Amino acid sequence: MSKFEIHDLDVNAFIKEISNCKGQIWMTTPEGDKINLQSAFCRIVGLMSVVQGGKLSKATIECEDPDDESRLFRLNLYGKVD
Repeated sequence: MSKFEIHDLDVNAFIKEISNCKGQIWMTTPEGDKINLQSAFCRIVGLMSVVQGGKLSKATIECEDPDDESRLFRLNLYGKVD
């Protein structure tokens, strides 16, 4: 699994894309908390810690599936998947 940093990402678009992912998605907060984003409860708790003004402030993402990583990386870089 490789990691990439996300920042200033639209939360609604990010959650929608996580729902389309096949493997486990892990978010590590700046404080070092590691959160499984495939769990709805963990997603709520985890995102609350890094959301500022409706956008993700900063976190690191790890994906089990390379396709999921590519999808979320493109969303982070371009603001869209397609």
